[in-house]
Amino acid sequence: WCGRGYLPVLASLIHDGAWGWLDTTAESLHVSAWPSLYTGTAPGKHGVYYTFQPVPGRQGYRRFAQDQYGVPTFWQILDESGKRCTVFDAPYTHPEKGFRGMQVFEWGSWAQYWKSMSTPSTLMRRLRRQCGVYPLGLEAHDVGLVSLEPEDMQQRLIGSAKAKAEAAVWLLTQSPWDLFLTVFGETHPAAHYCWSPLTERVGENADASNQVLLRNVYEEIDRCIGRLLERVGDEVTVFIVSGDGVGPNYSGWHLLPEVLQRAGFLATHQEDSKDQPGPASAPSKRDPIKALRDLFPKDLRKAIARKLPTGLRDSLAQRVDTANVDWSKTRAFCLPTDLEGYIRVNLKGREPDGIVQEGREYEALCDSLTASLQQLVNPLTGRPAVRQLIRTDQAFPGDRRHYLPDLIVLWAQDSPTTEVESPEVGRVGAPSPDGRSGTHRSPGFVLARGPHIDRAQNLSNAHVFDLAPTILKHFGIPRPAHIDGKAWANLCAT
Repeated sequence: WCGRGYLPVLASLIHDGAWGWLDTTAESLHVSAWPSLYTGTAPGKHGVYYTFQPVPGRQGYRRFAQDQYGVPTFWQILDESGKRCTVFDAPYTHPEKGFRGMQVFEWGSWAQYWKSMSTPSTLMRRLRRQCGVYPLGLEAHDVGLVSLEPEDMQQRLIGSAKAKAEAAVWLLTQSPWDLFLTVFGETHPAAHYCWSPLTERVGENADASNQVLLRNVYEEIDRCIGRLLERVGDEVTVFIVSGDGVGPNYSGWHLLPEVLQRAGFLATHQEDSKDQPGPASAPSKRDPIKALRDLFPKDLRKAIARKLPTGLRDSLAQRVDTANVDWSKTRAFCLPTDLEGYIRVNLKGREPDGIVQEGREYEALCDSLTASLQQLVNPLTGRPAVRQLIRTDQAFPGDRRHYLPDLIVLWAQDSPTTEVESPEVGRVGAPSPDGRSGTHRSPGFVLARGPHIDRAQNLSNAHVFDLAPTILKHFGIPRPAHIDGKAWANLCAT
């Protein structure tokens, strides 16, 4: 698109500065790309990968919380070093103790991970008085997995990007800053809902000119970035970063609970052996809350849920989700996911109702899970349904590894996954409840331009971990020992 003239601002940055593809954690733990960008560390150190995720000492999961981060963001380090920072709508962040700069949370977000607020507290009120409310009118957790009309979504996102640019330009004038960070999150829902299925029929690497709806959103964001660049001038160093890419949605996460049940890892109150298979959510031992919920139509349930306090709503949702699980016999269970498959071992000492011993029993169970899932075949293709299985204790070690799944299932990318089969589990099939046409893929990218950056540089072997140490080095701050990334030395002022 840059080469064809659709994105002239980004094309000029490539020409006048540096660019490169970014390896990313987004493909396995897709939300983890955000905190990895912010902290320069892998998920095993920062401990954040999704809106709802496990916590040691809790059976199940909880919503993203203020104590979730295990390491500081780069702007917190800059703030402690006396740099003036403004941070606008950075997803998966929260107020940081003692932060002296300006932060705006959830003014204009597609998926709200925290709460709408600001530091200082009066800033949000002034922003809304000046720029109004974010016009998108939709929020991911309310919408769920339903299919939205692509043309309408495109128009909403174009208007929302314009509003984000206007708000960012206003914020630029409100306080002196050394670092100004803003996020155009409109590419996220555009990737989910505006991805054209036509591309699937001609191959993922084919001409992307048919992605008109998606491209129109990018073109508007390109213009918005141009507005910000005009406002700050050529003497300011600029980084533009995307933590992941986009491709067709072929995920089979919805089949995983029944696969685990049939393979004997997940037990329900309905059955005591894999010889009596059935959906993991099938009713048997009736939970009164679940029974009451099931009396209401889905749309009415959603309307009632929106009226409840967030904590109560989350607690009730988790109770309903796990009402039928027999924890006394369950060795592994599925965690909430957006697209991947996340499996948690019911580990004794970590889960209150854990039954699997740490050590050899845990290792043997992970091996057994891996072997079972590697057998799965997609009947549509005759090829493996699972592209890769990742052990998080091996891929993402760290003090907060136990805030992550134990096993990550990545689905094959060559066909939709509506059925899987193996000699062990037979055939498991169901239409995907996920109506979104697009999903997260790697790689991400970075563009950089500044008075000290040579023109037309190509970065190689770059990772999302590298942004934080690069920005710190730019300001002359030594790389903290906890950071996993390396600074792009040729993009730093010092």
